[in-house]
Amino acid sequence: MTVEPPDDTRTRILRAALDLFAEHGYQRTPLRQIGERLRLTKAAILYHFPTKEHLLTALVEPLVADLEALLDAAEAGPAERARRAVLEGWVDTMLTHRRPLGMLFHDIALITRGDTFHRLMRIAMRANDLIAGPDAGRRERVRAVQAVAMCSDPVVFFADVPDEVLRADMLDGVHRLLDGAPPGDHPGAAGDGGGAASGRRRPGRPRAMSPEQVEAARRMHAAGSHSADEIAAALGVSRATVYRHLDPVVAE
Repeated sequence: MTVEPPDDTRTRILRAALDLFAEHGYQRTPLRQIGERLRLTKAAILYHFPTKEHLLTALVEPLVADLEALLDAAEAGPAERARRAVLEGWVDTMLTHRRPLGMLFHDIALITRGDTFHRLMRIAMRANDLIAGPDAGRRERVRAVQAVAMCSDPVVFFADVPDEVLRADMLDGVHRLLDGAPPGDHPGAAGDGGGAASGRRRPGRPRAMSPEQVEAARRMHAAGSHSADEIAAALGVSRATVYRHLDPVVAE
């Protein structure tokens, strides 16, 4: 008889718990139900996780640890690159942990228990400081708090949007908040059709994409998984705009 290594059992328990918590909610999922799915006794689960709260903490730990590592790296790097590193890294971390984040959103009150909540608060404050920058005033600090939300909340509310598309949209939005319109997305930009004369954009789909959206469009086109029409629809621009931002060789 082969004895399963404890780590493998622990991983299976975590995976089943995440599935059931996401499906039924944390409060409505007893340990007995997790055991039944895995054909384990409740005692076997309690051997690895003394309480259901320990299960929740273990599911959240990879997200929290990755955010702490992101901020450590940003603080150790050049100060002028800290904001960009935090914004892009935060979005990537949220997308990596989409399922646990969605679970937390539905049972957010549970995370207020114990040390995990205090760690998350410290993480948020560190991120706010790095995004706001040194000597930031009230308005800059308010926008930094908004920026962190913009790099988190859409992951939960747009669960059906592919990672690369949502990443581009999230970074586009946060750069608009902090820096104004991204490069090339302003009246008078190439293809604007004479908008510079009036200083106003004409109604309709945007005629330019942010650098993040350009990157996403090129990645999707190169993968061959999306047509130009599908890329345009996903990014909220016209097909002509997509082609204009693809590399000439790729677009052919």
